[in-house]
Amino acid sequence: MEDQKMMHELINGLNGHLLGIKELTRKSQEAKKFAYCPYSKFRVGAALLTHDGTVFTGCNVENACFNLGICAERVAISKAVSEGYRDFKAIAIASDMCENFISPCGGCRQFMREFGSNWEVYLSKPDGSYVEMTVEELLPASFGPEDLKMKKANIRNEF
Repeated sequence: MEDQKMMHELINGLNGHLLGIKELTRKSQEAKKFAYCPYSKFRVGAALLTHDGTVFTGCNVENACFNLGICAERVAISKAVSEGYRDFKAIAIASDMCENFISPCGGCRQFMREFGSNWEVYLSKPDGSYVEMTVEELLPASFGPEDLKMKKANIRNEF
């Protein structure tokens, strides 16, 4: 009887986790609808999950001066940081690509890494399918805030 109860709790937990991932992915698909991308026509949405269950969404916002655009992932993270959040559980990313899972650009990978390397990233397709990775898997051997605290060589600045 106890084994059945434990199995039931495990299955419910897994189902809840899968439903949570599907909901987070759905929210990233919804966020994509607000993308401002008149130049690339490449819509991206993101949904960021905090440890207390709060979700922040973002979409890409382009600019005529191309390098001033901002990616969906950075919008979502910036919104969360501006509300006092610094510790994240997961982010789901969506685009309109049907044949490939969307993957964050290098800048977004480093931006995510600023807030830890061991949180989940769900790369999705419009049909709701997804691949689960971690920030560490997306950006191995990365540089993060803790590296700035490492002991450095004592050099003289001759400039």
